[in-house]
Amino acid sequence: MKATVSSDGEFMTVRIPMRVKQGKVRAKIILPPDAPDWAPPPPTPHQAILKALGRARRWSKMIESGQIKSMKVLAEREQVNDSYISRILRLNQLAPDIIVAILAGRQPESLTLADLMEPFSMVWEEQRKQFGFPAVNYD
Repeated sequence: MKATVSSDGEFMTVRIPMRVKQGKVRAKIILPPDAPDWAPPPPTPHQAILKALGRARRWSKMIESGQIKSMKVLAEREQVNDSYISRILRLNQLAPDIIVAILAGRQPESLTLADLMEPFSMVWEEQRKQFGFPAVNYD
């Protein structure tokens, strides 16, 4: 058995070696004895978001440790503008469960880095709603 996903992630084609046995009333699909059970492909982390989360963590540590004196110095060193630096650093304020879901590739399919770069609430509950993650019950 072989499964392939289209380049846009929209469709999956599953090829299963089998033979069809025609009975009197119904057709029956018989899989070979060595055919593995089908399982959906594992979740895929969004690479651009992963890279941005990594940068956010690394840049934050550089600033906190005193290795970099200001966001302006960091922007010059990384050859980006300081607005980009501040938007990336804001990712450190995401709810921990959102970060874990993104790292595991369980983010909503519609979530993009552009969505995360827009201003968002610091209230984790509101972040979950805004980005399409399930609510967390602490009971």
